[in-house]
Amino acid sequence: MLDREDVKKVAHLARLELTDAETDAFTGQLAQILDYVEQLNELDTDNVAPTAHAIDMRNVTRPDTLETYEHREDVLNSAPVREGDFFRVPKIM
Repeated sequence: MLDREDVKKVAHLARLELTDAETDAFTGQLAQILDYVEQLNELDTDNVAPTAHAIDMRNVTRPDTLETYEHREDVLNSAPVREGDFFRVPKIM
């Protein structure tokens, strides 16, 4: 069973300052969460394949292919500052 001292210890490890009221509230809430996890541990999951999502998902993006952009010079000429074939941007440090 989870008690106030456990909650205080976890709060200390997480560098959280809790009031007495918060400690009491979190003690009850965390105990309910841990009880629910215990219920889930009782389920038979031997024949269940691990998944990253609950539903089957597919990547719907297009293939990444190299294409030449026809209006490259127009884009470079529209830049506020151009240096050769590149945009010149402020240095960020």
